[in-house]
Amino acid sequence: MQFVCDAPPNTWFRIETATEAAFESRDMNHAVEKHFKQAYEEAAASYVPPPGRVIEQNIGLKAHIQRVMPLFLTLRDGEGRALVTAMLPPGGKDDRSFRPIIVGAGNSDPFIDYGEAIETLGEHFGLTLDRTRCYPYRRG
Repeated sequence: MQFVCDAPPNTWFRIETATEAAFESRDMNHAVEKHFKQAYEEAAASYVPPPGRVIEQNIGLKAHIQRVMPLFLTLRDGEGRALVTAMLPPGGKDDRSFRPIIVGAGNSDPFIDYGEAIETLGEHFGLTLDRTRCYPYRRG
């Protein structure tokens, strides 16, 4: 995981691997692993290697994947426990055609307990991450 920003008393990290996404899914009881793998595969499939020697063709693959796939993020407490999972547009750049998704454990509403941390994440990327747009489950 890669540090993204502090949201005291918690911290946002970027999920960078399928293994990290699997742990997030297990810890949070939701399907982020499935979405991460799908986004990774789509990004990898869109890679066009530069012409040249075969051995050098995948040199830019990792950078390409990180550039084009959505950002998967996790809010962690001081003990490393997962609190919130977020999926933001590629590069964290505003894209009105992309719907950010932010959920808590078991797909619960994280805005109740972690609204300030979500706002801090939005400020970090220059995005408005409001509940109406980002929380996909309308309960109760």
